[in-house]
Amino acid sequence: MEYRISDSLANLKPSAIREIFKSLTDPTIISFSGGNPSPLSFPVEKMAAISADIFAENASAALQYGITEGYTPLREAVRARLKTRFGIDREGDTTIIVTGGTQGLELTCRTLCNPGDTVIAENPSFIGALNSFRATGCNVKGVTLREDGMDLSELEAILKSDDRVRMIYTIPTFQNPAGTTSTEANRRGVYALAKKYGVMILEDNPYGELRFAGKDVPTIKSMDTEGIVFYCSSFSKILSSGMRVGFLVGPDAVMQKIVVAKQCEDVHTNLFFQMLTYRFMTECDLDAHIRSIQDLYRGKCELMLRSLDEYMPKEVTYTRPEGGLFLWVTLPEKIDMNAFVKEALARKVAVVPGTAFNCDTAAPSPSVRLNYSMPSDENIVRGCKILGELAAEMLCR
Repeated sequence: MEYRISDSLANLKPSAIREIFKSLTDPTIISFSGGNPSPLSFPVEKMAAISADIFAENASAALQYGITEGYTPLREAVRARLKTRFGIDREGDTTIIVTGGTQGLELTCRTLCNPGDTVIAENPSFIGALNSFRATGCNVKGVTLREDGMDLSELEAILKSDDRVRMIYTIPTFQNPAGTTSTEANRRGVYALAKKYGVMILEDNPYGELRFAGKDVPTIKSMDTEGIVFYCSSFSKILSSGMRVGFLVGPDAVMQKIVVAKQCEDVHTNLFFQMLTYRFMTECDLDAHIRSIQDLYRGKCELMLRSLDEYMPKEVTYTRPEGGLFLWVTLPEKIDMNAFVKEALARKVAVVPGTAFNCDTAAPSPSVRLNYSMPSDENIVRGCKILGELAAEMLCR
């Protein structure tokens, strides 16, 4: 039988990251390719104790249906933390719990955009978000990501020329894949252009709690006086990625429709894990736990940067993040990125090709993304040495 795939999915390609994961069943491979938090960051003992208590005292509620908006105590705790930690407290906004941050991105796009509308994103950007936008039928247009953030001139040029732009998607803090952080001036510039041209902003901040160097930069949402910014984040990077507990904040009028869209998708986010997250937030020292993760990633990032400094040819450049999980390695023009990725895997080091993060799926890229949260310290050093030797060889060919 010939199977017909819907137009919205027919041209979607599988995530290059997930495809690379399939090769990682070989325990000898050093993986710099994932986006996972370190298992060392999971507060297993405390979560086990809370879980046992929930099942002993409140199992009937934990195992029952819940409301789509999310477990009310958790929503209130999230709102309080967003106010004190990120300055997000706009009157007229609603906070809901979603099944991982990616669902918040998809629901926002699906609620705001029609097929054929345009979403603007940084180039490069998070592949999960880009595929969600494409699956909604949107055209994704990329704006060059510079060291200080989105290129504002390019952004305005698209806003001027395309009257179907509905949303600007941005990861301004420890950007995935680049690891860079937009300046406050750049964020204010993005907000001003969105206001000028009447489009919404979707601010994705899954890594905002993971700063291990430098100073915090105000969120775009904290600047929002007009109700044009949606803010999405999750507990994936600070508690557990597998629990799939995220949250979305936005203007109430739109959030009511987003709740309806979520009802169609999964009714509600896993209630047991919502209760577990709430109990951890209110009964444990969440800030101390996050500081321990920051210390862990500071050490791993510094080790990767020192190793790259030692082993990489000087022609290879890379970002120096102040937090998050990733850094972005750019190869000289002489080196073919796809050949580099393929040969690296043959030498038992897995990295993600930069093309996976392009807004234009047919565009080339000279870069690869490296993750430092997952590999052991020994493998960080050994993997960087292998990559450096490979780059040097390819420069001499």
